[in-house]
Amino acid sequence: MAGRRQFDEQHTLGRILDVFWNQGYGATSMQDLATATGVQRGSLYNAYRDKETLFLRVFRDYADAFVAEATATLDQPDVRRALEDFFDFTIASMTRGTPARGCLSTKTATDTQADAEPIRIAIRGMLDRLEGVMAERLSREDAAGLLTVPPTEAARVLVTMTRGTVVIERVYQDADRLRATARSLIAMVLGARRQATA
Repeated sequence: MAGRRQFDEQHTLGRILDVFWNQGYGATSMQDLATATGVQRGSLYNAYRDKETLFLRVFRDYADAFVAEATATLDQPDVRRALEDFFDFTIASMTRGTPARGCLSTKTATDTQADAEPIRIAIRGMLDRLEGVMAERLSREDAAGLLTVPPTEAARVLVTMTRGTVVIERVYQDADRLRATARSLIAMVLGARRQATA
């Protein structure tokens, strides 16, 4: 029937996300996506126009899910535990798979073939949302004088750390090292006074 997808869209989009995540945007062709999904390349073009449009479609779902899960890790009363859980979540996400799949947003941001403005806007949007939920959580501690820097600046530093963590994971492939580094940064952001009372 005209206008209807001739394939299971959610399953197909999930497989497409996996391919982009594992191979990277630039290294992925429409034929790769067709092969991975079992959907004819022509059908993918008809449904989504081109590779960039298809990437933006699956990246939106990825970003929504990632931000929602990150927000859930921060939704607890003890701020140090909340931040530790946030980093545990991000580290678990990037180290999943064999070999580790890394971070889709960072992998795409550093891909020279993924430099189209709509892609950059999508990645910035995700990072801005992460910084926003982090700043909102930290603002509770700021009111009590427990932060060493203002919540917005602390949020930016913490989210930036998650991007650098991806690179260090590729070099050392040591999740314990990543968690230890994250906890050192948390101690700096919260300050010795917070650590002493936690």
